[in-house]
Amino acid sequence: MRPHTSKRYEAELRQLREKLLTMGAIVEEMIAGAVQGVVERDPARAEAIKARDREVDRLEMEVDELCVQTLALRQPAAGDLRFLTMALKIDTDLERMGDLASNIARRAVEIAREPPAERPTRLARMAEIVRSMVDDALDAFVEGDVGKAQAVLDRDHAVDALNAEIFESLVARMADAPETILRDQGLIAVSKHLERIADHATNVAEMVIFAAAGTDVRHGLANRLRREREARGEES
Repeated sequence: MRPHTSKRYEAELRQLREKLLTMGAIVEEMIAGAVQGVVERDPARAEAIKARDREVDRLEMEVDELCVQTLALRQPAAGDLRFLTMALKIDTDLERMGDLASNIARRAVEIAREPPAERPTRLARMAEIVRSMVDDALDAFVEGDVGKAQAVLDRDHAVDALNAEIFESLVARMADAPETILRDQGLIAVSKHLERIADHATNVAEMVIFAAAGTDVRHGLANRLRREREARGEES
């Protein structure tokens, strides 16, 4: 965005950007803490996530209010209007990510009550990819970096594949060992929640590409960008 003649207007947009980044940082911490609660069988760590979710909810309301006020009072045009519209959508995605992290934390408490099993390494790897997607999606938003946003979309396939692998392996284990059903159903739910968080990160990345290129990524831009990179010999 170009600088504005109104310093107050510029400060409002900067404050909005900072609130979204704060939301994102909290959500990343929630994801990490909730998954660690699952992997380490640490219900106390998982319980601490609930308070952070309230912070995310509060910030969502503040972002909504700031966006509405700015739209009403400043009547922004072109790039600013697109930025504000995107901010309203991104804060909704972040709030839903926070809710999903809270769901993972609740599952962590339930799983810790069940007999232990081997460390869920695939789940931990999936969580790391998801966290990196959230982080890069927000960086792409701040920097207007289409390449970084596209990389988020590319990683969504890896998350989907891990979710499918985890589901298949746990269903097979439950069939062989019914005593693991409660624990493994919880792990399947955690995997699904992570997959949904990745989808929300993908939503943010798609909006970044739309804001930068003015084209809906769902209508083919993502594939075109990938083909252009491949033609230049760049890695996906």
